[in-house]
Amino acid sequence: MRGSFLAPEDIMVNADKALEAIEVARTTGKLRKGSNEVTKAIERGQAKLVVVAQDVTPKEIVMHIPLLSKEKGVLCIEVPSKDNLGASAGLEVGTAAVVIVQEGDAKKIIEELKKAG
Repeated sequence: MRGSFLAPEDIMVNADKALEAIEVARTTGKLRKGSNEVTKAIERGQAKLVVVAQDVTPKEIVMHIPLLSKEKGVLCIEVPSKDNLGASAGLEVGTAAVVIVQEGDAKKIIEELKKAG
């Protein structure tokens, strides 16, 4: 994965907000979970916010997602744990990546993240 130029506390604030956006969008919008589904949503132009876990092994599973997101002009945020990401998405297991395809009530949170990021 890539390094970050943000201060660690800024990264954690963005990660927490991203997880919050996923939780809100889970109930009022629409999510796709897993690296394959996330990749397809980005390529189809459906992605509103992409969130990738940093602790995925091997890293090659998700290495292309931040690059593809940047290419398509979609905000991509990294979170420390795939287990937390999975829990926010309503899964009982961890997930490598999640994409919000319909914001629902998370639209305001996503806008804040775009301004900060």
